[in-house]
Amino acid sequence: MPTIQPVTDNKTLCYHCGEPCPNEKIHIAEKKFCCEGCKMVYQILNENSLCDYYSLNENPGINQRIVVRKDKFALLDDEKIKTQLISFKDDTQIHITFYLPQMHCSSCLYLLENLHRVNPGVVSSKVNFARKEVDIVLLTKETSLRKVAETLTSIGYEPYISLNDLKEKRPAIDKSMVYQLGIAGFCFGNIMLLSFPEYLGIDASEVGLRAVFRWLNFVLAIPVLLYSALPFYESSWKSIKHKFLNIDAPIALAIIITFVRSAIEVINGTGGGYFDSMTGIVFFMLIGRIIQDKTYRQLSFERDYTSYFPIAISVLKDSKEIPTTLPEIKTGDTLLIHNEELIPADGILTKGKAFIDYSFVTGESIPVLKEMGELVYAGGKQTEGNIEILVVKKLPKAILPNYGTEMNLKSRRKINFIRPPAEPVFHLYCFTIAATTAVYWQINDPSKLWPAITSIFIITCPCALLLSNTFTNGNILRILGKNRFYLRSAQTIEDIARITHVVFDKTGTLTSANQQNIFYEGDGLTEQELNQVASIASHSSHPLSRALSKHLGYGKDEEVSQFHENTGRGVQGITDDGTFLKLGSAEFVTEQKSNTSGTNVYISMNDKVKGRFVFSNQYRENVEPLLHSLKRHYNVSVLSGDNDAERENLKKLVGEKSELLFNQKPEDKLQYIKDLQIRGESVMMIGDGLNDAGALKQSNVGIAISEQTNNFTPSSDAIIEAKQLPRLTRFIRLCIANRKIIIASFVLSIVYNIIGLYFAVQGTLSPVIAAILMPSSSLSILLLTFGSSSLLSKNMKM
Repeated sequence: MPTIQPVTDNKTLCYHCGEPCPNEKIHIAEKKFCCEGCKMVYQILNENSLCDYYSLNENPGINQRIVVRKDKFALLDDEKIKTQLISFKDDTQIHITFYLPQMHCSSCLYLLENLHRVNPGVVSSKVNFARKEVDIVLLTKETSLRKVAETLTSIGYEPYISLNDLKEKRPAIDKSMVYQLGIAGFCFGNIMLLSFPEYLGIDASEVGLRAVFRWLNFVLAIPVLLYSALPFYESSWKSIKHKFLNIDAPIALAIIITFVRSAIEVINGTGGGYFDSMTGIVFFMLIGRIIQDKTYRQLSFERDYTSYFPIAISVLKDSKEIPTTLPEIKTGDTLLIHNEELIPADGILTKGKAFIDYSFVTGESIPVLKEMGELVYAGGKQTEGNIEILVVKKLPKAILPNYGTEMNLKSRRKINFIRPPAEPVFHLYCFTIAATTAVYWQINDPSKLWPAITSIFIITCPCALLLSNTFTNGNILRILGKNRFYLRSAQTIEDIARITHVVFDKTGTLTSANQQNIFYEGDGLTEQELNQVASIASHSSHPLSRALSKHLGYGKDEEVSQFHENTGRGVQGITDDGTFLKLGSAEFVTEQKSNTSGTNVYISMNDKVKGRFVFSNQYRENVEPLLHSLKRHYNVSVLSGDNDAERENLKKLVGEKSELLFNQKPEDKLQYIKDLQIRGESVMMIGDGLNDAGALKQSNVGIAISEQTNNFTPSSDAIIEAKQLPRLTRFIRLCIANRKIIIASFVLSIVYNIIGLYFAVQGTLSPVIAAILMPSSSLSILLLTFGSSSLLSKNMKM
């Protein structure tokens, strides 16, 4: 079976985006462009002296072949919609945040932060690269929200405005915790400074000065005790109300006991106490919590259907287009759906031919033809021309029953509290030793009772253990994030380490959503004939035609006349040499129904059938070694919304024993995950679309795969960049190793505790020994955990 391969040798690349140019007709001087859109972006940047954009990175732009209609952002002229999107407004300014999924490199940062040079009405534009957002301040007298959105679109950064933007925004990091950190840091630094005479010794003639320093430390420790340590008290109290003790309980108790004992020493004039240790504990713990919270906010793991639908749609009233927010759509409204727009409601097609791509919702990758009078469903994308539909069921009732976005997810496993190994035993161990010591000294020498008890709680304070758990998990999260594998929280690391079964969605996960393998079967075609096929295919907007044109890589300087596209069936036209060429379905080209399975595009020249192009899924690079590696350690299954045309190929990849299920609806995928869990499996599900949302949420670990330029992912425990999928086995091994490192740090912490307790239970532990033992314990454990995890990741080439 002959195969037609794309021509890539000596291909001219677009100066703006770096993609191959179909011909060299589009150019400015020596700079060649793949389309008029890329050329236009270059002209805009050149006119505003922003061509440094191209010097920071090679071909940094995004392809502009898809033309955005001029009235797309007319909805931003609607005062009601505008009010729900902006964060601040007065008589002169508007502040707004746009999400720009195209943002990907330093050139993007340069261009977006110089937006004021393209649109003088923009006062400032501040980029949050991690969240792919830009905060814009604009002057209302010089520009408008719509014009700013259109300016961004004209330079290749079309804002993505979804129904989710109407929801109440997740608040920024709790400012009260920042204030608590600031106060703890100020007090800790000054207490350390004032404690130097205590550490180094002081002359007898300056004993009075030492007493002053001790009282100053006492005063500085009070706001840390009463304000900065509040998060630990609140967390401990909540755990007690739920009838268990979390790791914050002994931390809070140690803070209080350390303060009380230190205060007694200062008041009685017998010592300086441990105010430095107490405030240091609070300060460093708060730093860890704020960093973890900030990291979590960089990505959204809780996307539902509202993240995928536009904020507004065109409703036809008296032959006029009225931008209307989706919540305001009513049953009986007539909606105008433009080309490449998502259908936001179930409805009856009343005008035009619909050619709908349901791949993101059902997993079926081939667009479906719908005629007038037929029912179309929410979540499909219209791919050819404009259509009108009559709403019969609006969101959310439309999307939920059909696609299972929130289908009975109450049965998903409970979220476990993040606990270090043997945490309940650790708590019992602390309190038992303290109680036993108290009873012993109450009987034998009551004067040593409180010094011994306070020393025990100071020494057994689980700071080192908590720090090792927090910093190791934090380092693993950092390493995985650096490798484009983002986890919701440290709990996900634990869950990944426990998985027994890996389930893959096929379309868009194992296979590339944007590429296909194309083979030719039939009479041989000359280079000129291939050129003619590519040319006529390039005139069509059909996904298969576009894929064929891109694959062939021909089509240069070939004109097509009398071009006609029969929606959903095929295209026809006459080439330069008078050849009448037809391209499309078997019924359109051969006038007979196809008796073959799979996706085929037939071709005829001058009414003579020449052959067909056979389309099949193109699997992602290095997927085969990934699957072979996984099936050695885990059970592997593949679920697909497509037909079973790929069954034989998948069997070769995953083996005969692996389960392959096709024609799977969203609810089928969800039920399959439930059945595995009932059998005792811990399931990792990897998918890409809204049709996978229910299964992802039900699984023990749900991983959403995301293309580099698109961060729109269903609700999940983790997000992995598509190019990093072949490294999944390494990521799993790192998570398993993480648990072993924490256990090792736990053992080392216990050793330190035993050494300290040897002195503490005797009531003879001096402040000097405690001051040395506690920080040395924490420091050595931090070095062990951080160093081990970093070394391990380096050995795994991460």
